[in-house]
Amino acid sequence: MKKRFCLFLVAAALLPLCAACAPYRYNDCLSEVRSDLFLAETEDFTLTLACVEREYPYADDGIPCPMSKTVQVTLSPLTPPAGDVSIFVGEGEARLGGEASYRTTRGDYTYSEGVDAFPEDSVTVTVLYGEQEHTLAATSVRTESTLSPEEALARGTEAERETLERMREAGSLEIAVRLLRRDKNYYYFAVTDGKTRIALLLDGETGEQLARREDGLRS
Repeated sequence: MKKRFCLFLVAAALLPLCAACAPYRYNDCLSEVRSDLFLAETEDFTLTLACVEREYPYADDGIPCPMSKTVQVTLSPLTPPAGDVSIFVGEGEARLGGEASYRTTRGDYTYSEGVDAFPEDSVTVTVLYGEQEHTLAATSVRTESTLSPEEALARGTEAERETLERMREAGSLEIAVRLLRRDKNYYYFAVTDGKTRIALLLDGETGEQLARREDGLRS
């Protein structure tokens, strides 16, 4: 009995040391994660649906807040629509959507809405494009070789380990991880403490760092 009690005391004494040695949970610093992109195209427009978890309100202040799931649809016209544009995602009772907003600065249309779960593999999208209606199957850009957001986070934090440790010592920090699609899949990894932002472009399959940029943020 006495031996068990002594072992208990030793284990209790080691707990703070084990906690100090435990790896830092950088996923607790996430303020934005874009985990998937779905693409579709017609002769009139290209459409991108992004699956995003993001803090609200969003701010590069170095302080992560609770995140919520949102689908964000962007429609880029190849020919001008003869009227308004409305976008609907899914089918049946799970269908969501409405009239899209036009962005004069980019010349595209956007629609976003909160969801409980993201689509997988493909999703039906209906677009009312002026006087025309298009029903499309938007497909995910992810493949079996694409890194998960968690893996991209691990690659980014390892590449900037010393910088992140200095930021943590000075205060809090927040991290954004976004899946990108150009000629192939990439990840954008960015970390900020509210004063400085460090951004990396990572290969979407290997996690190799392809570019790095550091900027000061306006106060």
